[in-house]
Amino acid sequence: MADTPKPIHPIWLRLTHWLNALAVVILAMSGWLIYNASPFFGITFPVAITLGGWLGGAILWHFAAMWLLAASGLAYLLCNALSGRLRSRFLPLSFRAVLADLRAASRGRLTHDDPGRYNAVQRAAYLLVMVDAVLLILSGLVLWKSVQLPLLRELLGGYEAARRVHFIAMAVMVSFALIHVIMVALVPRSLLTMIRGR
Repeated sequence: MADTPKPIHPIWLRLTHWLNALAVVILAMSGWLIYNASPFFGITFPVAITLGGWLGGAILWHFAAMWLLAASGLAYLLCNALSGRLRSRFLPLSFRAVLADLRAASRGRLTHDDPGRYNAVQRAAYLLVMVDAVLLILSGLVLWKSVQLPLLRELLGGYEAARRVHFIAMAVMVSFALIHVIMVALVPRSLLTMIRGR
């Protein structure tokens, strides 16, 4: 009997990936409704793409998804670090390699033959989104518990600055998610590996 091949993505990775994706969708949609209650960039989001129905409902959805992202995101980071996957899959990373892969991608020459190996652009994007998720959570804590976390609030430039940091970090996360979906549409095999593991 032949040995079953080792999965490209272990079960813990697939589980945290999908939980993180669900949390980000809920956080973005509920966050847009919360933002609409007190916009600061002169734009508002259409109600059709928001979640919660009203400000109180949006806040409840936002808090529920906040805990989901914090728990699942922490599990993702810990499992990546403890398994050695963080080092082996995302490092080393150089600016030169990212530029070279960006040039290859712009010419349609960036291959994705091995779904278990990330190119430099993917490694940079995944590392960016990990840092962005931490920034989202930290700025979100300031918005939620500003009085109880004065040091963190001041490190982020005050409450109003934390609101802007949170909004920009959310925009980075949503942009990453949209580009991620487009890339998956171009390389459907990557979706199958995230579902089946191989």
